Amino acid sequence: MIRLDGLTKNYDNFSLNCTLEVKPGNITGLVGVNGAGKSTTFKSILGLVKPDGGRMTIFGREVTEPSPEDKEDIGFVMSGACFCEEFNVKKIKKILEASYKNFDGEYFDSLCEKFSMPTDKKTKEFSTGMKARLKLITAMSHNAKLLILDEPTAGLDVLARNELLDMLRDYTDENRSVLISSHISSDLEGICDDIYVIHEGSIILHEETDVIIDEFGMLKLDRRQYEDIDKKHIVYVLEGNNGFDCITDNRQFYEDNYPDIIIEKGSIDSFLNVAERGARI
Repeated sequence: MIRLDGLTKNYDNFSLNCTLEVKPGNITGLVGVNGAGKSTTFKSILGLVKPDGGRMTIFGREVTEPSPEDKEDIGFVMSGACFCEEFNVKKIKKILEASYKNFDGEYFDSLCEKFSMPTDKKTKEFSTGMKARLKLITAMSHNAKLLILDEPTAGLDVLARNELLDMLRDYTDENRSVLISSHISSDLEGICDDIYVIHEGSIILHEETDVIIDEFGMLKLDRRQYEDIDKKHIVYVLEGNNGFDCITDNRQFYEDNYPDIIIEKGSIDSFLNVAERGARI
């Protein structure tokens, strides 16, 4: 669906250098702390900012920015974006009908009915969850092949987040893909086929989600244990006052060979915590 090869964007105090791919039928996650480069990546893909270098391929064609035809096939939700507060759902539907040739009014109406969206109420009267649902409904309602979603669950409670993630599961098929960012990694662990971790503008990990959960791990080591342990499967280490937190990409190796050390299952949160403040081995 989309591929970025060394896509760069430079600012005075930040530089992006991103390589990633979203395959057909996949839900791909982009995870990182605020300011890591998620939004800059998405804005570059959408043509909202002009990249300084690298290559971008969308729907099999190398481009510098998406064409009007490409934009017909891309639905997006941008962090912080919102509707005019004086608009209601009926007004938004008319705008979408005029904007997208493949807009599916019946599908839009069915989603609004399914999620109890009030059609006459102005969006300024909507709850945070209702606004988030409406943004995702508009992104999905013109038969987009690719959804680009920047923090679509930000500010929502657990039930509302799960509801939005279920909408994405229902939408994705072999011809539709999703690129979604979040700083709530637990959301993405349950929905994504693969995950990219971005830190200070660069991708520091790409792996299938199941591999991260099943094979990665966190080692809790005192100084003597850290000095004695075989480090060939340690990828990041963080030194603290009480010892070392180590991320491994082969938890089973340490479970088999070091039964006395503390080993926790892998998670994106633990990886981010160590990678952000620690060092790569």
